[in-house]
Amino acid sequence: MTKTAKAEARAEKQPAGRTGRTAHRTVAGKPPRGAASAVQSVDRAVTVLEILARLGEAGVTEIAEELGVHKSTAFRLLGVLENRGLVAQEQERGKYYLGAGVLRLAGAAAVRLDISQEGAAICRTLADELGETVNIAVLESDAAVNIMQARGPASVTAQNWLGRRTPLHATSSGKALLAYQPPPVREAVLARKLPRLTERTVTSAGELRDQLAEVVERGFAVAVEELELGLRAVAAPVRAHDGSVIGAISVSVPAYRLDEERLPEVVKRTVAAGAELSRRMGYAR
Repeated sequence: MTKTAKAEARAEKQPAGRTGRTAHRTVAGKPPRGAASAVQSVDRAVTVLEILARLGEAGVTEIAEELGVHKSTAFRLLGVLENRGLVAQEQERGKYYLGAGVLRLAGAAAVRLDISQEGAAICRTLADELGETVNIAVLESDAAVNIMQARGPASVTAQNWLGRRTPLHATSSGKALLAYQPPPVREAVLARKLPRLTERTVTSAGELRDQLAEVVERGFAVAVEELELGLRAVAAPVRAHDGSVIGAISVSVPAYRLDEERLPEVVKRTVAAGAELSRRMGYAR
């Protein structure tokens, strides 16, 4: 038997869920030890959260038995999760339960789901009224992510923006989202290099800062061929019940169809759609 075959045979004899020294040895075609160990740690951490969700609370010994690991391993996992606020203890050496950090993550997912569900009909109506492509985007780290899209009858492109991450500084949705973020968030974006995507992309932090101030003053954002030549867009903010901006609804139009004469109509309807979606999300002016 070859050394590799012997290693595989020894690994198969390891108890389920347990990690012996031989279980970490690499074999041909398998990831290196560090990568496999990292994936295993993530899997175990998620399993801990699932255990606490099922049981409500549990001690280190109970969690270790569920995972099939030594208590020290379970304790280390719980320590990391506790530091991130995902689990908490009743008291010192007490049982663990899910922490407030889980609620924070669940809340973010719920908002994304709610705005997508509530915005579907509004997207379709606006797309039909204007004949153009309508998107709803949310802020995700340093980008605007489109989570809902509807195409109007006059749309001339089959490009799918759904799920696409777009730069904050070069899109109407990105500007509408960034303009209403807390100053530290805005300044962190402005402090980075702003990539030039077309000849009309704003790459100056000072100029973008002025534009964001205008967005807040006017209640909408405009991007003129800054992401792609030949594409113009208008976006309005979407607010949650507390007034915070949680999304942006935008209309993308070929440049030749969005001239100065038509712009006011598109802005008016987009802002109205943003206000209606905000109302559905619980915002009352």
